[in-house]
Amino acid sequence: MLDQYQMLDIMREGIWVAIKLGGPMLVASMAIGVIVAIFQAATQIHEQSLSFIPKLILIVVFLLVGGNWMLNTMQEFTRMIFLQMIG
Repeated sequence: MLDQYQMLDIMREGIWVAIKLGGPMLVASMAIGVIVAIFQAATQIHEQSLSFIPKLILIVVFLLVGGNWMLNTMQEFTRMIFLQMIG
């Protein structure tokens, strides 16, 4: 049985894993959004797909490059949870 301190540790670790996995994609997506917004403001082009397509491509590239690392990180976290539940 897990006590409250172990549960807090699991929750803290879960939040850290979420930040570690999602943070780089979110920051890069926001940076691309700002760059595209500056480009749209400078050129007076206000097309919705112009801001969506670069972000989509960036996220797909992130998942292709770092997907294995992300999966391994999630597997390690899941194993840690189950090992704490057993022991």
